[in-house]
Amino acid sequence: MIKEIITYPTPLSVAHSTDVRVFDASIVTLLEDLKETIEDKNLDALSAFQIGSYYNIVVLKDTDGSLIEIVNPRLIGHSGSTTTAEATAYFPDMTAEIKRYENISVVYQDRTGKDSLLKVSGDLAITLQRKIDYTFGATFLHRMSQTQKEQFQNRLEFGGDIESADYCPTTFKRDKIIKLINIVLIVMAVAFVGSFFVSEAELLSTIWTYQLYTSFGVLGLNIIYFFYAQYEGKLYTSCSSCQLGNIIGTVVISLVKLSLLMVLSYLFINPS
Repeated sequence: MIKEIITYPTPLSVAHSTDVRVFDASIVTLLEDLKETIEDKNLDALSAFQIGSYYNIVVLKDTDGSLIEIVNPRLIGHSGSTTTAEATAYFPDMTAEIKRYENISVVYQDRTGKDSLLKVSGDLAITLQRKIDYTFGATFLHRMSQTQKEQFQNRLEFGGDIESADYCPTTFKRDKIIKLINIVLIVMAVAFVGSFFVSEAELLSTIWTYQLYTSFGVLGLNIIYFFYAQYEGKLYTSCSSCQLGNIIGTVVISLVKLSLLMVLSYLFINPS
């Protein structure tokens, strides 16, 4: 029988699954329900937890399309690691970057209680690890860092995926541009101060040329920062308005510093 899959915000059935001890007709029925649900909903795998059962059972679709019945799975070996964008039926239309083992070995039992060993790699390994998480009453949310969890929970509350998340981080990639601008301005200020200890006209001319061309570079970096910062802010819907003022203010402050340095350099260094 095709079953409904539990989705957020409905909580999973229990805190953790119970191993199958008696392999009777009810377990066979549950396995068939899982398989029918997988085929009907075109899924790669399904845990019994996801349809409200407390049993430690997973059904996994193999690369050839066959379905592997995995009862009482235990992860006994792993190697390698990979980070991929995962999706799960519990959080419809949502993805998250999760770190997983690239290769795993799992011992389990079939529907008759016979012990078996399964070794899988790549996408199958990632999928099976995600389904085993369900047997512990967990989703991939439990594998995220605190920052990732906060961001994901904001997306759950306000809707949207990573690119449109209603979440505003405290640090941005654009901050690196400002850091570079400030370093260059400090070097220009040092060159200006150093010019007071120089008397040769030729060297002063060289310092002035350096200040002039470097100022063009700083101006260019500010232009890059202004447009990139707006692009980065649009990736987060809640930042598009509150960050615009900060972007403009940062550029204005940087240009004021540059203008002050160039006026002083023109008055005290320019040999002409």
